[in-house]
Amino acid sequence: MSTLQRSQAAAALALALGSALTLAHQPVRAQDMDKEKCFGVSMKGANDCAAGAGTTCAGTAARDHQGNAWKFVPKGSCTSMDAPTSPTGKGQLMAFKEAMMKKAM
Repeated sequence: MSTLQRSQAAAALALALGSALTLAHQPVRAQDMDKEKCFGVSMKGANDCAAGAGTTCAGTAARDHQGNAWKFVPKGSCTSMDAPTSPTGKGQLMAFKEAMMKKAM
């Protein structure tokens, strides 16, 4: 490989890396500004992101109403949504340690 080819390859790699980093740090989208993260309301495999240790991101919740998995919901609606494993039985704005779900009688 000639010096010119190495320089071109290095420039292409730097450009690709720069583009990837720019895309990774995009500002919050306008539609996301009217939403909030709600923990404990997603179903197994249907979370939007952040399902804690041992998971990667979207779709990785291991169980329904997982306390460290969240869904984007309309702003102001989270704490009125059912979340049977949360301390209050409603969605939470922060991750929580799950309580045992009450069985229906």
